[in-house]
Amino acid sequence: MDSTPTEVVVFEFGPYFRAYKNGRVERFFGTDKVPSSNNSDHAVSSKDFLIDQETGLSARIFIPSTIKSGQKLPLLVYYHGGAFLVGSPFCPTYHNYMTSLVAEANIITVSVDYRLAPEHHIPIAYEDSWAALQWVAKHHNNEGPEGWLNDHADFQRVFLAGDSAGGNIVYNMVARAGIEDLAGLKILGACLVHTYFGRKDCEVDNYWLFVCPNTSGINDPRINPAMDSRLSTLGCTRVLICVAEKDVLKERGLLFCETLRKSGWDGEVQIVETEGEEHVFHLFNPDCEKAVILLKRLASFFNQDMAN
Repeated sequence: MDSTPTEVVVFEFGPYFRAYKNGRVERFFGTDKVPSSNNSDHAVSSKDFLIDQETGLSARIFIPSTIKSGQKLPLLVYYHGGAFLVGSPFCPTYHNYMTSLVAEANIITVSVDYRLAPEHHIPIAYEDSWAALQWVAKHHNNEGPEGWLNDHADFQRVFLAGDSAGGNIVYNMVARAGIEDLAGLKILGACLVHTYFGRKDCEVDNYWLFVCPNTSGINDPRINPAMDSRLSTLGCTRVLICVAEKDVLKERGLLFCETLRKSGWDGEVQIVETEGEEHVFHLFNPDCEKAVILLKRLASFFNQDMAN
């Protein structure tokens, strides 16, 4: 007779993550690693860079393989989603989507591998994400450690983007950039896709409580921008908010748009809604018609001034 005690599950995130009372966690998404490559089928090259040896913070950098000597392209810093619990720039889902986005938009992308909860509770994800931005800023005067950024990044056209929890990180990064210096680096635009925020008409959900046990609750400005004194001084000039009709987070995205417009922030805010689709549908069905339309919309956001 098997006398092995059954482990007690204390938290689950859909089919992607499970945590046990004894501290063990299981991740069922984002653990597979696609190797970086040169001249892929999408004519995009990629390589990995260790940003901080002490913490293990790293990133995967993507660049069009057809780029020419001296050519400068917009620079995107991307933060993946996954409820702060799962996901990685190196997994097939995000590697493939970044490859498609770089090919479509003709941009350079730094996809950040921040540390995950519960091994590293909030605010570690924010601190890693800010450290990655500071690392990017070191290249502002072509003096950074990564040659692709020194040689080809247009630091007059720097964007941040992220989906779900990554969209939340993007918000917190541009909020911080509005009050702290990034070695002279200016962020032109921020794109928040199906972003994870709290709801003003209820308590915070179990996801946030699990990844941030020391939260102040629904008044925590990190998930409720309406309570954030930094909202009116966001450190970018334009924001694109993307929502999906059947996404449970849709109303939170719409509320953020309304709150931002009323905040006194003097930038430009745009909102795009995809009808009939669920949360981050574009990542799991990237070849469907609406995912392609969204991809092109993002590419347009990163290139809207290129003709000027």
